[in-house]
Amino acid sequence: MTDPQPADDRRAPDQLPRTDGGTATGADETTLDPWGSSTVADYRKLFEEFGIEEFDDVLPDVPSPHYLMRRGVIFGHRGYDRVARAMANDDEFAVLSGWMPTGDPHIGHKLVIDEIVWHQQQGGDAYALIADMEAHSARGLSWDEIARHSREYLLSLIALGFDPEEGEIYRQSDNRPLQDLAFELGAHVNFSEMQALYGFDGETNVSHMQSVVTQMADILYPQIDEPKPTVIPVGPDQDPHVRLSRDLAASMRYFKVSEAYASFETDSEERVLIGEAYDALSESTDEEPIRCVEAADWLADSGDAGSTRAGAIEKLRAAGKEPLRPRTRFLDRTATDEAFEALIEAVEGEKRVYEGHIDSFELSREDAESLAREVELDHGGYGFVAPSSIYHRFMTGLTGGKMSSSVPASHISLLDDPEDGYEKVKSATTGGRETAEKQRELGGRADECPVYELYNYLLAADDDEFAIRVYEECTNGERLCGGCKEQAAELMREFLEDHQEKREEAKEVLDGLDIDLGLGAETEAAN
Repeated sequence: MTDPQPADDRRAPDQLPRTDGGTATGADETTLDPWGSSTVADYRKLFEEFGIEEFDDVLPDVPSPHYLMRRGVIFGHRGYDRVARAMANDDEFAVLSGWMPTGDPHIGHKLVIDEIVWHQQQGGDAYALIADMEAHSARGLSWDEIARHSREYLLSLIALGFDPEEGEIYRQSDNRPLQDLAFELGAHVNFSEMQALYGFDGETNVSHMQSVVTQMADILYPQIDEPKPTVIPVGPDQDPHVRLSRDLAASMRYFKVSEAYASFETDSEERVLIGEAYDALSESTDEEPIRCVEAADWLADSGDAGSTRAGAIEKLRAAGKEPLRPRTRFLDRTATDEAFEALIEAVEGEKRVYEGHIDSFELSREDAESLAREVELDHGGYGFVAPSSIYHRFMTGLTGGKMSSSVPASHISLLDDPEDGYEKVKSATTGGRETAEKQRELGGRADECPVYELYNYLLAADDDEFAIRVYEECTNGERLCGGCKEQAAELMREFLEDHQEKREEAKEVLDGLDIDLGLGAETEAAN
């Protein structure tokens, strides 16, 4: 551990204390279920099994990163580099996330709110949604229950810094453009895909499936008028939604832009091999053009046999003496005839036009992407940019294991009486040793401690020096659990007092917004 640095300093990821956060006791597998009991025994498996990228790789490119990023609470992403570039270049970008209002908001939900608010403060268009259709279809809550819980979520959202004048708050059931988009998206997804992603079967009700398509529309909603990089902050259990939305964003596009070397289609792995053959032949001969059959011979002589290599060789041999030349390809996905003809006209320089695609020999991949989107937008398409995501660790419950809304002692509600919050922290499980003597001798286990997580995720706020000091004092034996919990409990009480004062102030703001939560007159008057 190095010396503490100022909170806005770019520290290497391993210089800030990290905790595993949320690993359920005894968990030995990884499941990602948006509605069930997701478990993550080892966050590294998410990189290997699901293709989630490590956030540390993109962290150096994020301007003034949030403390949740610096401390590794935000551990993974999909495509966040696009959002980081937009922030750095003052380009347009958006952030969207939301909640299924099935209970009171708690400190775990605060993570998502903080991420939305921070991106809004960095200049992003911010969207916060109430997933009331999902709550009704997947959890069976009545609309009255949903309305009451929704109000509580929105009060905390505003109290924690969301600016509703600059952002947008909406309910799924009250947003007609969203539902129209969901209807269009529904034509691009089928039951077998939902079955593979979510485990749906013959017992799954249609409304539940409809709510999934509505959530896909939520994720793409910030781009409904104009395509832009968009980040969705969520827990890893929501990754199936992100994956499906990225697939749908691609399938809704008029054109797919890729790289190619000949008139035939290849997959990405075959394309890499053909590229290697082209580069090698280009270096070894001055003769032009290089022929496909020559590349096939080179591949056959230069590597071990395998299905990918065999497939590339077969396609190259079938093309015979066709010249092998790098090109950028526009592949027709869902374009109208008029849009395809317009793209042909728009591609300048040397090109070849085929029945289902156009090859440009002069445009770069980046310029081709821009041109394809421009033509699509001119002809009524959406031009969606693949949505990005960031993933934060699950918080460990105060009683050990997972934090659960159904176990009051395991979490702290943002509506808890400050004294109750104080007592919950005082009663929390810790990562301390069996005796004070052993704690002084061996140090505490901050990496396994729910109380230290409270400091790291919430109580230390933006003060990295404080978070580091608590960690080091614990692990070197200076800090004992009794005093540590007392300090955390007092900070929690102060946080809840301050937050609930701000919630009272937020009531006037919320009541002034044009949001119909569906509350009856008597309920609204009581609030």
